Order: sequence, then structure tokens, then C-alpha cells
Amino acid sequence: MNKILSWSFVFLWMSLIFYLSHQPATASNAMSTGLTEMIVQFIEGVTPVQDFDLEAFNHIVRKNAHFFAYFILGLLVLNALRKNRIRKKEIGFALLICVLYASSDEVHQLFVPGRGAQINDVLIDSSGAIVGVSLYTFVHKIRHPNTNI
Repeated sequence: MNKILSWSFVFLWMSLIFYLSHQPATASNAMSTGLTEMIVQFIEGVTPVQDFDLEAFNHIVRKNAHFFAYFILGLLVLNALRKNRIRKKEIGFALLICVLYASSDEVHQLFVPGRGAQINDVLIDSSGAIVGVSLYTFVHKIRHPNTNI
């Protein structure tokens, strides 16, 4: 059951990434701008003297969303591989799955109105996956020092 559940989480997360990537540019920008405005309101509530360039900050929020989405994907994929006892080169395999999905996601965006493929986004996505896989590996080594990952 753990095997099926772990891969279910991977495919659900990939589906969420696909859904968000499939939104036209106007809808995607409206959603991220709304989130950015909420973050800015919170920050201004804590430190009212701060002045934000909403457009520049929105760009940072969007790029961090890429990183975070693939950070989670890296964790989920490596976990699924481990639950299925795929031990040989599982870290490399997890990263390969994430990078290929990030690349295919950018190609997918070529067909979405107002969107396009960005190599920088693949690099940000891949960085998120690398950090997620690294964190999983680090925590596993601490919790289970006598086992190989």
C-alpha cells in the first residue's frame, strides 16, 4: 500500500504542476499577483516602513514557486523510489525524473496562450529538485546512519 500511495502523491503533485502550467498567462499572473499582494500586506504589517515594487516582487514570488514546486517533487520522487526499493542510483534517477518533467512542463507551456518555454525555469526547477533530494538524503542519513541510501 505504501508503494501505491507514494507514487500517487508523485502523480498528484505532477498533476498540480501541470494544472498550474496550463493556465493562460493572464490567469497565472493574476493568481501570483494576488499571492504577492497578500505577502506584501503581511510584510508591511510587520515592518510598515518597507516599500515594495509589486511587479519586481511578483517576479521573485513566481520564481520561488518554481523552486518550491520542484523541491517538493524531488522529495516525493525520491521517497517513492525508496518505498519501491529502487536502490541502485535512486538519487540520480529521482533527479532525472524531475529534470525531464521540468523540461516537458516548459514544452507544454509553448502551447498555452501567453506562455512560453524558459530555460531559466528548468534550471530553477532542477535546483529545487536537487535541494529536495539532498535534504531527503541528509535527513535519511541522520535518522538511519548505518544504512546506505
